[in-house]
Amino acid sequence: LNRLFQAMESEVSAAFRSGEPEDILSRAFKLTVTREDICTLQPLGWLNDRIMNFYMGLLVERSKKEGYPAVYAFNTFFYAKLSSTSHKGVKKWTKGVDIFEHDIILVPIHLRTHWTLLVVDLREKTIKYFDSLGQKGDHICKTILKYLEEESRERRNIELTASEWTLHSMGTQEIPQQNNGNDCGVFVCKFADFISRDKPIIFTPEHMPYFRRKMVWEIIHQQLL
Repeated sequence: LNRLFQAMESEVSAAFRSGEPEDILSRAFKLTVTREDICTLQPLGWLNDRIMNFYMGLLVERSKKEGYPAVYAFNTFFYAKLSSTSHKGVKKWTKGVDIFEHDIILVPIHLRTHWTLLVVDLREKTIKYFDSLGQKGDHICKTILKYLEEESRERRNIELTASEWTLHSMGTQEIPQQNNGNDCGVFVCKFADFISRDKPIIFTPEHMPYFRRKMVWEIIHQQLL
């Protein structure tokens, strides 16, 4: 086991150090991840869209296995487009997909210089907002509920009853908080990881350096540990 761990460690180190920034280290979900992208996972690096979207792809892929909730993930550009154009502007994003056939919908959100996560649990009829800096996202929850109402009407001809839904911004006592200005993207990925397994969120900011290295290995091998 120790030898295996050392081999993984040296592979992660090599991904950061050897080769050119434009070298392609992984390719899946219609995305290519370069060494430059992977290097955003170095300590204090700021995760980019490609890393975030690739990781969401891994979570969706895992959810197809038996025993996991069915997960749908929007990409990181979805919320910005929705909030600037309304449902019309993102209508084609779900072409050929019924998002209501899933258990959980993940919406990673890019707020200029900060990553947050919105989670729709269709089983519980809840919309929860996860922010590792403790900011409230009630307006974001409302925007997504309105989107779900319009999507349901358009795709399935079914009216959602808004009053049946619970909207909640997670408080600082409910979820771990980052202790620097760089780890928000890793927090979002790990919130999504735990939620997509129906697991309680029990990690701490101290886990971040480990999670960063683990994510490098997972993205290169296209396999969640």
